[in-house]
Amino acid sequence: MLTRKQHELICFIEDRLNNSGISPSFEEMKEALGLKSKSGVHRLISALEERGFLRRLPNRARALEVVRAPERGEELAAVAPSNVISMPRTHQPAPIVANDVIDLPLHGRIAAGVPIEAFEDSQMLPVPAALLGPGEHYALEVSGDSMVEAGILDGDFALIQRSETAREGDIIVALVDGQDATLKYFHRSGHDIRLEPANARYEAQIFAPGRVIIQGKLAGLLRRYH
Repeated sequence: MLTRKQHELICFIEDRLNNSGISPSFEEMKEALGLKSKSGVHRLISALEERGFLRRLPNRARALEVVRAPERGEELAAVAPSNVISMPRTHQPAPIVANDVIDLPLHGRIAAGVPIEAFEDSQMLPVPAALLGPGEHYALEVSGDSMVEAGILDGDFALIQRSETAREGDIIVALVDGQDATLKYFHRSGHDIRLEPANARYEAQIFAPGRVIIQGKLAGLLRRYH
């Protein structure tokens, strides 16, 4: 059984071959499926090869052959000739398949102790789609131990939903004074903002509202074991 993305890709390739006789490029496949990088396309093609749906023709650029045509159920719309994936014919959102993977921008390290400089790297982090909710997301590597009582450890990858607002008690990415980013609980303290750690060894930090910009809310964690 194919995942949703695998099904979309094989349908897109088959339709392109039927219409023009030429395989789509990796860039066209990436754009059609709404993927963040070409690495996701490579993984999908490899999975389709393993399942006997696709075959790469040797010594030819952009040469893909559909070995086994996909079953096109009503729950998945066919690819339109404009290279755009049509939305499913239902008002309900398509379910996220557990083994779908999304490449998130990895924006350096963020302090779970005192604020440190926020980096803007161009690396990508593959993340299971099931860990994410709606909206746009990015990832940050955690540095420090001030959020350990919330289960957030040094070296974890924090999955952040972009947001400029937060509710009382949310764990947020706060940019302080335009240059230092930190991961903390969000609280109001009168007219000020209190950034609260989850470690009894650390004290809360209080800032005037103009000094703090909310850059997102914690949506999930990814941890690697070595």
